Amino acid sequence: MTGDRISLRGLRVFGRHGVLPFEREQGQDFLIDLDLAVDLRSAAASDDVADTVHYGELAEEIAAVVGGEPVDLIETLAARIADAVLRHDRVREVRVTVHKPQAPITVAFGDVSVTIERTAPEPVVLALGSNLGDRAATLASAVRALRALPGLTVTAESPVLETVALTLEGEDPDKPGYLNQVVLGRSDLGPEPLLEALLAIERAHGRVRAERWGDRTLDLDLIAYGDRRIDTPDLQLPHPRAAERDFVLRPWLQADPDAVLPGAGRVDALLAAREGSA
Repeated sequence: MTGDRISLRGLRVFGRHGVLPFEREQGQDFLIDLDLAVDLRSAAASDDVADTVHYGELAEEIAAVVGGEPVDLIETLAARIADAVLRHDRVREVRVTVHKPQAPITVAFGDVSVTIERTAPEPVVLALGSNLGDRAATLASAVRALRALPGLTVTAESPVLETVALTLEGEDPDKPGYLNQVVLGRSDLGPEPLLEALLAIERAHGRVRAERWGDRTLDLDLIAYGDRRIDTPDLQLPHPRAAERDFVLRPWLQADPDAVLPGAGRVDALLAAREGSA
């Protein structure tokens, strides 16, 4: 975890968590440590608590979780705490450590704890395309695979749009036409792991990368991941050609009328500019 942080150490809360019956009956103290990744520039400039995470209120929220419904494992408790922290929009990442100093261990010990790290889900934009085989069935299958992907929550999907094949030389009406679609979601996987998952879905649907911009059973492009800026040999974000592609902009606008391509502007304006220059 790098960058600005808010830390809370040694929050002591009584709870009734544990596998053994007497732990539920008698209860015990749990100690909670938190590290939050938060961009604190706005708060530093405004000197206003509204521009940061109020750690006093946060402590009360965490105390309510620990003092609430019992669970068997402190792993589960840590995950519940992380979920509560990430409901604060300003928190990008959280590290939670739950200490159980009175754990029922028969050997002398100083402490036992569990630490987990979680990342806040960020909005993602995915573009799908197919021009070989049963195109509609392939897109429908790909969307099902995306909905089943751990770490990705699909929030919207556009209608399917049919377009002329685009090659290195431009549009080619003699090639099989494409069905295109845009899927919107939120992900906490991170850009690179999400890209790997998309490539795996492509391979599962028979995608073979033999020719650049060639025909394909399925194409899955990661268009945007939050406002991330990435430029590596394997991944560029936002997608460098998204603003030039009607088959991305048009279905994206149908899925989200207020869509914005990071670094380029509103999708409706980008599309109108393209139509005006056509």
